[in-house]
Amino acid sequence: MLSKVLLGSKSAAGVSSSSYLGLCSVASPYVLIYAFSPSGFGTKYSDPATLPPGISDGGASNFNGTVIAVASRTSPFVVAYPWSSSGFGTKYSDPATLPEGRANGVAFSPNGSYLAAALSVSPYVNVYNWSSGFGSKFSNPATLPTGAGTFVSFNPNNSVIAVSHSNSPYISAYPWSGSGFGTKYSNPSTLPTGTGNCVAFSPAGTEIAISHSVSPFISVYSWSSGFGTKFSNPATLPSNGGNGVTFNPAGTVIATTDANSPYIHAYAWSGSGFGTKYSNPATLALDVSRKVAFSPSGNEIAHASASSPYVHAWPWSNSTGFGTKFSNPSTLATNQGLAVFFAPA
Repeated sequence: MLSKVLLGSKSAAGVSSSSYLGLCSVASPYVLIYAFSPSGFGTKYSDPATLPPGISDGGASNFNGTVIAVASRTSPFVVAYPWSSSGFGTKYSDPATLPEGRANGVAFSPNGSYLAAALSVSPYVNVYNWSSGFGSKFSNPATLPTGAGTFVSFNPNNSVIAVSHSNSPYISAYPWSGSGFGTKYSNPSTLPTGTGNCVAFSPAGTEIAISHSVSPFISVYSWSSGFGTKFSNPATLPSNGGNGVTFNPAGTVIATTDANSPYIHAYAWSGSGFGTKYSNPATLALDVSRKVAFSPSGNEIAHASASSPYVHAWPWSNSTGFGTKFSNPSTLATNQGLAVFFAPA
């Protein structure tokens, strides 16, 4: 039983300190969204008039926070809503060509022109044009990922799309343009060691990270016109499972989540690779941690969890790391959290 989280924000350098945090869940209404600020969780917004059709395994916002998309295990598998400070708008019409099966994650391209979904069945990834709703589906890549797609990510300049998946090589990356998928990039010379559970590009687009099911649980590669050298593993490895991975907006911290205590790990990051692991938060989650995300300002970090309260958030400082955990939201989800992501307010 599972669920996921969304957050949004804008601040001093154009990114504010107020935001939205959403949680996708295995129980109705399947997606919950909260106001969020430097003080923590605010009021939960009203549910959408048309709920997602079932368990939601992921979500994403477009670049300006005006659309929220949700991945679902039930047809039509991907749903999207207008979003504003008033909350959910009327659900967008379903795509004309539906995904072939369960969607495990969704991502907008940074320019907001494309919406991608990682799928549990072949072709394992779908991408749609996006304008004021779903446009046409792009042709499948000539070389498909080799197993169930678990997550999907675009690089910062919309020129590459990467999919983490269940079978070796566990990650597949393709050039991306307005024409769709290009020829698949060669696999990394040092492969991840197990099922890829999440993939993320650094904010500069010069690194690509994948969390995976087998030790060392996280692998990061340099990226230029394809996979470069794998960075050395962190000195202190994650504990187990490699469920989520993300960079902070400045590209100076990388965080990952996993199945064993302390459930979340954060490391200094630079062009040289992993630095020292930050101290664990004083108040830990109580169970398996799912996806993880920094707020757009980089001043908060959140992850979803398998046990109540299903979502945890902390203030973040690059100098000191985790601050005191924010109080739980007043209206909790009723089942597990699966992933977190942020949307601008």
